[in-house]
Amino acid sequence: MQPLIDNARRFGQRPEELAPLAAGQSPTALFITCSDARVVPALITGARPGELFELRTAGSIVPPYASDRPTGEAATIEYAVEVLGVRDVVVCGHSHCGAVGALVRGDDLSGVPAVRDWLAHAAPDGVPGRPDDPAVADAVRSHVLAQLLRLRSYPCVDRRLTEGRLRLRGWYYEVHTGVVREYRTRTDSFDIL
Repeated sequence: MQPLIDNARRFGQRPEELAPLAAGQSPTALFITCSDARVVPALITGARPGELFELRTAGSIVPPYASDRPTGEAATIEYAVEVLGVRDVVVCGHSHCGAVGALVRGDDLSGVPAVRDWLAHAAPDGVPGRPDDPAVADAVRSHVLAQLLRLRSYPCVDRRLTEGRLRLRGWYYEVHTGVVREYRTRTDSFDIL
């Protein structure tokens, strides 16, 4: 923890660089990814403070939209799209994802009921994949596409897509190489950026 504390102290010694951030934010994208500590959106994208609006959830899960039961995730998505006017929403899954791996393997999550119930949002019918693949690559890529489809059920996202003012992007990040792949509809594959 001490290195993190030391960096936080040094970071606060740059007020001239950070002062303009008080005027507001204008991120270009909403970046939805896993809360896994190995996935660092600003490091992956090179984004500076104020350039990337982030939503991190266990397993990069976008929960179903329900207007009668708003969630923090839904509020974050709506705020990014309606108030901040982001032009892109990226759902970024990653290799070696513990959440997707647990779903593929059918792990017993009864000891962590909140995790179990949260992961049920991922895919009520399960996540296809090979349980013997530690990277769960195919399963994660399939999961990313399912979350992009889920995003389309959000009224604000659907409206902006229809108006041509929003793009949805599916990314797959390899934690062991740093390679980022993006889903391409024309080839129905994840190609290196």
